[in-house]
Amino acid sequence: MRILVIEDHALVREGLLLALQALDEEGTPAEVLGAKDAEEATQLLEENDDFDLVVLDLMLPGTGGMAFLGVIRKRFPHIPVVVLSALDDADTVMKAIRQGAAGFVSKASPTSTLLGALREVLAGEIWLPPEYREQGGKRRRAKTVAERYGLTKSQARVLELLAEGKTNREIAELLQVTEGTVKIHVSAIFKALNVSNRSQALLVAQGKRQ
Repeated sequence: MRILVIEDHALVREGLLLALQALDEEGTPAEVLGAKDAEEATQLLEENDDFDLVVLDLMLPGTGGMAFLGVIRKRFPHIPVVVLSALDDADTVMKAIRQGAAGFVSKASPTSTLLGALREVLAGEIWLPPEYREQGGKRRRAKTVAERYGLTKSQARVLELLAEGKTNREIAELLQVTEGTVKIHVSAIFKALNVSNRSQALLVAQGKRQ
């Protein structure tokens, strides 16, 4: 397992590098690399795009974390990103999720919470702080679009790439499938979401259309 931590404060970054080595519950130490800013992180990602996970601080010098989150999702869409930030108000949390973050963890959280959140994201889940998942007195994980509309993993991945503005041909290249297969997935997505075009599908995916 390979993880990239993007955090400008050296002490915090070094602490995370040590803590995240214990992420694999089977006891195999994770390979955790650190970057102090977006430029250094981009270099590492370009050299080795086989990272399993990125942990991103929002308060970065130069290119801010929120802007860099969008860059990562466009250039490395196969790598899930978990935001770790001291800014944990509702607007910041939901903006990060809309930008494509697979999870959001407050820096006020204990290490055990962070590790648990990262394990859920690595398992394909979306992780939010408990206060954003409270429904009817029970803790519930926020449902993804795929879960709400019964999309398969392949369809959900295609929808995610559609939301990033990818063409059918680009999606086919990224997923290493034929363009015809992508068209089949897109048709199935439109049917599941009860829409007739990409714009409507993206509105549903962003929660702006029921």
